Amino acid sequence: MSTSIYLVNPASDFPTYFSAEVFAGRGLGAAAFMADLSIATLAGMFPDDFHISLCDENISPVDLDHAADYVGITGKVTQRNRMVAIASEFRKRGKVVIIGGSYASLAPEYLRPHCDILVQGESEAIIDELASDLNHSCWKEEYVGDRPDLSRAAIPKWEGYPNGRALMGALQTSRGCPFECEFCDVIQYLGRKQRHKSIPQVLAELDELYRYGYRSVFLADDNFTASRSRAKELLSALRDWNRRQTDGRVWFTTQVSIDAAKNDELIRMCAEAGIMNVFIGIETPNESSLKETKKRQNVGINLNDYIQRFLDQGISVIGGMIVGFDNDGPDIFKRQFEFAMSTPIPMFTLGALVAPEATPLYDRMVRENRLAADGSGAAAMPWSTNIIPRQMTREQLFEGIQWLCNSLYHPAAFAERASSFIDRLGERAGFDSGQKLYSDTPRPINNDAMRLLAKLFSSGRPEDKVLSSILSKASTKPQAKVYLKMALIQYAQIRYMYEQGSFWDCQIATGPPPEFIMNPASLPIAAAL
Repeated sequence: MSTSIYLVNPASDFPTYFSAEVFAGRGLGAAAFMADLSIATLAGMFPDDFHISLCDENISPVDLDHAADYVGITGKVTQRNRMVAIASEFRKRGKVVIIGGSYASLAPEYLRPHCDILVQGESEAIIDELASDLNHSCWKEEYVGDRPDLSRAAIPKWEGYPNGRALMGALQTSRGCPFECEFCDVIQYLGRKQRHKSIPQVLAELDELYRYGYRSVFLADDNFTASRSRAKELLSALRDWNRRQTDGRVWFTTQVSIDAAKNDELIRMCAEAGIMNVFIGIETPNESSLKETKKRQNVGINLNDYIQRFLDQGISVIGGMIVGFDNDGPDIFKRQFEFAMSTPIPMFTLGALVAPEATPLYDRMVRENRLAADGSGAAAMPWSTNIIPRQMTREQLFEGIQWLCNSLYHPAAFAERASSFIDRLGERAGFDSGQKLYSDTPRPINNDAMRLLAKLFSSGRPEDKVLSSILSKASTKPQAKVYLKMALIQYAQIRYMYEQGSFWDCQIATGPPPEFIMNPASLPIAAAL
């Protein structure tokens, strides 16, 4: 009889910018914004004689009475409370629980008491040993992986995953990032030396996603264009692969640093390959804060000009935004809002600066006695931080962020940025006019996405007319309409996220930004120093 394992991706502890709780919250079927790559990758790693079951809690409830021999739980810092709760329930039922994933690597001491087996690091080099030990019921309490050559990476196994309920597929072509941003935890567990899968590996994974119906795929690299020569080689392969497809192209989203815009050929090749959106950590227009956090690639450039270079090639930008750096004064909220409104970026992920475990920023906050015991280290969470700010109190920070969030996503402000996006979006390069661009095969999640948008526009509120006007304007540029449908789904999620956090209040956005006249001696940091 084969050994069985139940692999679980827990729900996030709270709705996030890139989750999709809004579907169930608005009375539709549960959904995931992106298919969970972790459990599918692990399923592909285990030997064929293992019986693997998958559960993405974003889509379906965890079966606490599952008959599997072992339960494997993976997750990020945004899932840590739910990871522990699920582990506790299974252990009460006598199950052997394995916990791994990025948070297990960053904070093993936190998760160690909550599982029978803790897996740290990447699993390629240790999976054979772990599988053999599980087969023989002689497992160890800890397994520690290294940073392997990705030629050993397995093709994720999507069989058994609820593929019809995820808006986007997911594929990782590299691990690691060469930059050294002080607040980033990625380089702590994946390293600064970027490692790459071979192009045949990438295309084999893409073939699998295509076979399961995905026509939108997130390239889950932390910095897709960090290696220029490698990126161009892969982009050429993706372009040629896309041109061969007979049931519609695949549209990609990925993460890049803004300095990629320096290379015109690179951005053009991104467009030709089918990259539709890029997430860029813009963080702040405050150059002192960028220097403070070692985000050097954003320093000394005109951010708006660089953003426009992506739009010129028909690629939209999603911006990451952070407030609460040591060099951020009380004027930062107004500065961030004015900067955001000067851009053609409809969607921003906005949060307070946090110090994730194992990062240089965390170590610095410990040295400076500035860690807040009641705060979260999860990034892009606007109502919590584990940092005591330098130039304002935490309460003032949260008050300012709430004003900024509500102001950015006030329907009129969102519509203004979306309108600017439509006006400034260039024609996409490299599309063959005779090729079918979209699949004829319907996916359940796509139908629910249209229902979600209908709900967004049908309540009769004045703001719904503002949102509807965006799509009306986009009809003059069909390419923009495709982008804006996805942006509006994200907008609906963000509104739901803020509502669930008791953070949404349109009346706040109609007032001026908070302005604080600070007495430095009254700040918590004064006592800490």
